[in-house]
Amino acid sequence: MTGYGKAEVLLEGGKLTVEIRSVNGKNAEISLKTSLLPKDKEMPLRRKLAERLQRGTIDLFLTWEPNAAATAAAINRPLALDYYRQIGALASEIGAPDPRESDSNYILSTLLRLPDVVGAGRQSVIDDNNWPLVDAAIDKALDALCDYRAREGEALYKDVTSRVGGILDLENEVEGFEAERIASLRAKLAKAIEELRVKCDAERFEQEMVFYLEKLDINEEKVRLRQHCKYFMDTIDGEPYPGKKLGFIIQEMGREINTTGSKANHAGIQRAVVRMKDELEKIREQSLNIL
Repeated sequence: MTGYGKAEVLLEGGKLTVEIRSVNGKNAEISLKTSLLPKDKEMPLRRKLAERLQRGTIDLFLTWEPNAAATAAAINRPLALDYYRQIGALASEIGAPDPRESDSNYILSTLLRLPDVVGAGRQSVIDDNNWPLVDAAIDKALDALCDYRAREGEALYKDVTSRVGGILDLENEVEGFEAERIASLRAKLAKAIEELRVKCDAERFEQEMVFYLEKLDINEEKVRLRQHCKYFMDTIDGEPYPGKKLGFIIQEMGREINTTGSKANHAGIQRAVVRMKDELEKIREQSLNIL
């Protein structure tokens, strides 16, 4: 879900830069990091971001760089004229000479110093007239972010699928230890009986051996783990947004690997289980970045 996209658009008063950034997240958590966006455009924009990006912590930035004409100081003519009329009305009310008739240069310089008469030009130029241009720039930034995600997704796909293949190889390695494991368990039980110096009926020994081996049998775990690995591959290959489902499959894979380890009673199998856990943990970390 990690990605970054940027686009620029030239408007009448300057340049608007659109930047969109996304990182891992369970849902679409959208933040509009700007005060330039008109209020009536916020909800449609949030819907667009959620539809295109699906999941992740998503931040959108709008940066406005006004040109020289837009930043030039401007005189607020209506306000200045209103001050001018109020000065005359106040002079008449208190019976003082009208300052407007004595020194026009003085009254003009005084007006220009009054609050808000002279100020910077308009900073934000996003309105209904140029919104299509701004909207197109947002789409362009979204396209760039999706391209970024696609490139990262290819690398992710190769990594996680190779690790699933690694788990299957290790499962085959576990299977190769089965005969040795059974022989080792039989020898261990026989030695324990011999050390106890008790007579043991051969048939009863075989019965107990079968019962003991049934408790430690890992065939069911091996079958289920292979099924989960296949389901993982089918899901990542067949669904447009498999991320959440892959998380559930990974949990089931971990359950079978842990059970295999608890029943192992063999050093070679334990080593294989540790390596499978390591591969699965790396798959889990990577899966957080899959939509």
